[in-house]
Amino acid sequence: MIAFLIISFIIMVPILALMMSYELREKCSNFYKNLLPKSKEKLISARKFAYEVNQAASIDQTQSHWHLQQWWILFAGILLLSSILFFAYSLHVAPTRVEANYLRANDPQIYNLLNGDLLSPPPPVEESLVQAAILAEIDQDPTIPSQPVNTVFDGQEADQKSHAFETNLIDRKWDKMHPSYKQRLLMVFKIMKERHGYEMVLLEGYRSPERQTRLSGNTATTLAKAFQSYHQFGLAADVAFKRNGKVVISERDPWAMRGYQLYGETAESVGLTWGGRWTRIHDYGHTEFRMPGLRKNRESAERLIAEAQNQGLMANNIH
Repeated sequence: MIAFLIISFIIMVPILALMMSYELREKCSNFYKNLLPKSKEKLISARKFAYEVNQAASIDQTQSHWHLQQWWILFAGILLLSSILFFAYSLHVAPTRVEANYLRANDPQIYNLLNGDLLSPPPPVEESLVQAAILAEIDQDPTIPSQPVNTVFDGQEADQKSHAFETNLIDRKWDKMHPSYKQRLLMVFKIMKERHGYEMVLLEGYRSPERQTRLSGNTATTLAKAFQSYHQFGLAADVAFKRNGKVVISERDPWAMRGYQLYGETAESVGLTWGGRWTRIHDYGHTEFRMPGLRKNRESAERLIAEAQNQGLMANNIH
C-alpha cells in the first residue's frame, strides 16, 4: 500500500506541473517536435537493421553476413540467462520441497500425514557427547570391554559385543536415510520434543553391510546379517536422548526408559516398527520402516541409498 501511494505521488507531480505551467507545456511540446524527426530516422534505421539480421540466416548470405548472425546467438544467450535469473529469484523452492514432491508421488500416506510441511533434519550429534555416554554405559555394565570407544576391532581378538561401540565406523548423518523413513522419524522427533519434552539424537542411521556382519557375531546385539537389516537400506535408525546437554543411552535410567516407551508408541503411530516389541531382542532405541515390496538384497540397498542421496543433492543445489 505504501509503495502504491509513493508511485501515485511520483506520477501526479509532473502531471500537476504540466497543468499549472504554460511555459513547461510549451517546452515539452517543442522538445517532442524536435525529437520526432530523429525518432523517425532511428526507427527506419532499426527496421533496416532488423531486416538485415533476419536475412543474414538465409543460405545465400551465410558467408557475407556471418557477423550479423552472431546477434541471434547473443540474443538467445541473453534470453536464456534472463530466464534462469528470473526463475532463480522469483521461484523460491525450499530444500524440503524436493522430498515433498518425491513423497507425494511415491509415499502419499506420509505426505498427507505431514500435510506437505516436510521437516529438516537436525545437525549430527557431537561425537564427544556420544563417547561420554558410551563410557558411562561401560562403567555401569562390566560385561562390556573397557576399550577405547574409537578403536577399530579386528573381530578376532576383541569381544564381539564391543563392535557396537566402534564410533569411527558409525554413520550419524541423515543423508543416506530414505525420505519415506526420514520424514517419519523427524515427525517422531518433533512429537517427542513438543508433546513429551524429550530431545532426541540420532546415534546411527545407515549401516554398512560390513559393520552389520561384524555386529551379527553377537546375537545379543542383532540377529540380522548383511542386507537383512533395514539399516543397509536407509530405512532404520538407532536413537537416544539428550538431557542437560548430555546424551543418555542407558536403559537403566528410569527417565530414559520412560522416553523409550513413549518413543515406541509415537513411532508406531506414524507407521514405524519399534524394536522394543521384539521378543528375542529388545532394541528400545531402534525403529524401522518396512517398505512394502522391498527385496532385501544388495541391489535394493544400493538403489535406495542412491535415491536418498540424490534427493539430498537436489535439495542442496536448490537451496
